[in-house]
Amino acid sequence: MSIWEALAILAAGIGAGTINTIVGSGTLFTFPVLLATGLPPITANVSNTVGLVTGNISGAIGYRRELRGQKRRMVRFGLTALVGGLTGAVLLLALPSKAFDAIVPVLIGLALVLVVLQPRIARALAARRERNGTAIPTDGGPALLIGLLVASTYGGYFGAAQGVLYLALMGILLHDELQRVNALKNVLGVIVNGVAALFFVFVADIDWLAVLLIAAGSTVGGQIGAKVGRRLPPTALRAVIVVVGIVAIVQMLLK
Repeated sequence: MSIWEALAILAAGIGAGTINTIVGSGTLFTFPVLLATGLPPITANVSNTVGLVTGNISGAIGYRRELRGQKRRMVRFGLTALVGGLTGAVLLLALPSKAFDAIVPVLIGLALVLVVLQPRIARALAARRERNGTAIPTDGGPALLIGLLVASTYGGYFGAAQGVLYLALMGILLHDELQRVNALKNVLGVIVNGVAALFFVFVADIDWLAVLLIAAGSTVGGQIGAKVGRRLPPTALRAVIVVVGIVAIVQMLLK
C-alpha cells in the first residue's frame, strides 16, 4: 500500500465515521476506496466492518446525552441487533456475493419513503390510537423487533445504508424525537458491527493496515458527526438521510 492509498483510506474513514453518526452509510465512503487499493471484495468488506467499530463507538459516545432514559430500549433492541448482526456476518461468508444485490436497493428506497412520510404517518397512527383508545407502545411492538432483526442481518452482511433502515423503522414505530432515535441507531450500529467484526477476526482474511487506518479516521469522524448531527433540525436531518440513501441506491445499481 502506497502512502497516497493509506491517506485515501484514512480520509475515507473520517468521512465514514462522520456520516455513520449522522445518518449511516459510511461504508459508501470506505468500501470503494478499499477496492481501489486492490483488496478483494470480501476482504475489503470484512476489513471495513472491523475498522468502523471504533467509529461507531465514538459516535455513540458523542450522542450519549440523547441516550438518557433509553436503557430498556438499548437492551431490548440491542439483543435483536446482536442476533441479526451475527447472522448477517455468517451469511456474508456462506452466500454468493450477489445474494442481496436485488433486494437491498428496494429496502433502502422503501426506507427513504418512510423517512420522508414519517411525521404524517406518526400523526395518522396517533389519531387512530386515540380513536381506538389504545396506548402508544413505548418499545415499538413486535413489528419493530422484526424490522430491526432484518436490518441488523443486512448490517452484518454489508451495512451500507443500514442506518437509514434503522431511522425509518424507529422513526415510524417509536413515539420520540428524531435525534433520540438517531442516538439509539448509533448504539445498534456498535452492536452489529462489533459482533460481526468479532466473528470475522476468527474466520476471515483481514487487512490489518486498512483496519487501523479506517479505525483512526472513523473515530475522529464519529466525534465530528455527533457535533454536526445534533445541531441539525428534524427536517434537515431527514433531508440528509434522503440524499445519502439516494446515493447508496445509485451506487448499488451501478456497481
